[in-house]
Amino acid sequence: MTKSGNTQPRKPALWQALFSFAALIVVMSVGIAVFKVDPHIPMFIGVIFACCMALWLGNSWNSIEQMMISGITKAMQSILILAIVGMMIGVWLLSGTIPTMIYFGLKLLSPAVFLPATVLICSITSLATGTSWGTMGTMGLALMGIGHGLGMPVGPTAGAILAGAYFGDKMSPLSDTTNLAPAMAGTDVFTHVKFMLKSTIVAYVITLVFFGTYGIRHSSAGNVDTSQVTELMDGLKDTFHISPLLLIPPLVVILAIALKMPAIPGITLGLVSAAVLAPIFQSGMPVYGEDLTLLHTGVTFGDILTAARNGFFCNTDVKALNSLLSTGGLMNMSSSILMTIIAMMFGGVMEGSGQLEVIINAITKFVKSATGMIAATELTCILSNVVMPEQYISILVPGRMYASAYRKKGLHPKTLSNALESAGTVTSALVPWNTCGMFIAATLGVSASVYGPWAVFNYIMPIVTLVMAFFGVTVAYMTPEEQAKADQGELV
Repeated sequence: MTKSGNTQPRKPALWQALFSFAALIVVMSVGIAVFKVDPHIPMFIGVIFACCMALWLGNSWNSIEQMMISGITKAMQSILILAIVGMMIGVWLLSGTIPTMIYFGLKLLSPAVFLPATVLICSITSLATGTSWGTMGTMGLALMGIGHGLGMPVGPTAGAILAGAYFGDKMSPLSDTTNLAPAMAGTDVFTHVKFMLKSTIVAYVITLVFFGTYGIRHSSAGNVDTSQVTELMDGLKDTFHISPLLLIPPLVVILAIALKMPAIPGITLGLVSAAVLAPIFQSGMPVYGEDLTLLHTGVTFGDILTAARNGFFCNTDVKALNSLLSTGGLMNMSSSILMTIIAMMFGGVMEGSGQLEVIINAITKFVKSATGMIAATELTCILSNVVMPEQYISILVPGRMYASAYRKKGLHPKTLSNALESAGTVTSALVPWNTCGMFIAATLGVSASVYGPWAVFNYIMPIVTLVMAFFGVTVAYMTPEEQAKADQGELV
């Protein structure tokens, strides 16, 4: 009995904890695959099931409420980062920073090395925008057309597009998945990105060599039609002032990472530097409102504030550019922020009521090594992409599942966040009924059965991470000071 006379909550049985997860899986699968809805409300229904189970186990509503608040608090830094990143994307678009990165990326295109150039172009675009879907729906479509003109089969072309798009989605500090993974694991985004570099670069180089070798054997440079690339580049030049100096904001963020500056001030510096450059370099740019009516010419301080909140609105004669560059802003990041909050409500209840611990203990009692932990994490992420077909969920749920287990073994949270991204982010494209697989099929016009064998980066990434874990490269342990911080719920 407790001091208040209330019965102590019961420890959940394994079947009770699995019931909460099974309910979530069923609701997510039906909601996304059958009714084509966004995952937010299905995730919240999963929260309801978790809360009902916690009540059945004897937890009071006040304690369950505190579990949810505690879960959200653990992700608060990443929520703040997501908000700032949204603002930064809007300002980077307004200043011409992202258009400049895309412009120079397009200049890399060479018919003789079309496939590796496709990987590089999509990588730069995805790194600049933080979105694999946006990259595939714009640059990807244009490159599919160019590949057809080159006589390239659609499978390899789509595979090269996916490689670049998901490389950027995995590594860009602007990407929501790149921010979600460290939030779930318990580290910051800069630490996460730096730790991912070794395994990601190895997988990336293997991918480039593969497509380079294949592309040289099948190139037909004399038949190439680069009119779509020319159209995109002309559209960028006609709308924005393109200058290498507009690459200063991303260089500022990279420098902040190198100097181990905390994520929030580092990203904010990238935002502020672009805000300073915007009125200087885009003094003649037409500025449009949300309804695409011309407001005026030249960027003002008010435009910077508006772009930071609502994003940038592009209105050119090139539809692909309008689709790619009309994005960003605090409000456009709200979906990811709300998804994080709801997922952390679920994780908080599952963790606080002991349900998560029961499941993890059942899994980890067979896992003795760090490599085994990473293998279990990657397998869980892949299964999440299959049964709960949404990329975010494959990061959010396994992240909360394994965070405490990694901490107990003294493994640094960046080891977990790297495993989450190496399997959760990239394998979503390989599942035909996953939201990512369905988007790719609808956008590029290529089914998963056709592009799957050529999605080299996507299926070797988890393998590379696991192999490098065996040799200790993708495994990191906490210092006693970091362990103390992690035990207090602080980021390390």
